[in-house]
Amino acid sequence: MFNIGMAELVVVLLIAFLVVGPKDLPKVARWIARQLKALRRMLKELKEETGWNNLTADLEETKKEIDATMKEADITADIRDTKQQLQRSFSDIKRDLKKSEEETKQH
Repeated sequence: MFNIGMAELVVVLLIAFLVVGPKDLPKVARWIARQLKALRRMLKELKEETGWNNLTADLEETKKEIDATMKEADITADIRDTKQQLQRSFSDIKRDLKKSEEETKQH
């Protein structure tokens, strides 16, 4: 959830130790943990009530369908094949023209 490293955590704990004191620190830690748990529960309920989870699932499904459609609509392979066929045809035509030219020069 939070990107807190070990050094930041130590600093926060030291500040909490100095501000709250060693006697009340466990009570404050438990209170914070309860509040975070309640906040997570409220967020979960909010997501369920608003249909957020369903919306994200629907969006993922739509994305997959769009990706599949894009793959089906991809014609680059067909274009590549057609290009190769055209190049072979032009090569054959060039070869035939050169052959004809040589034959006419010999006669």
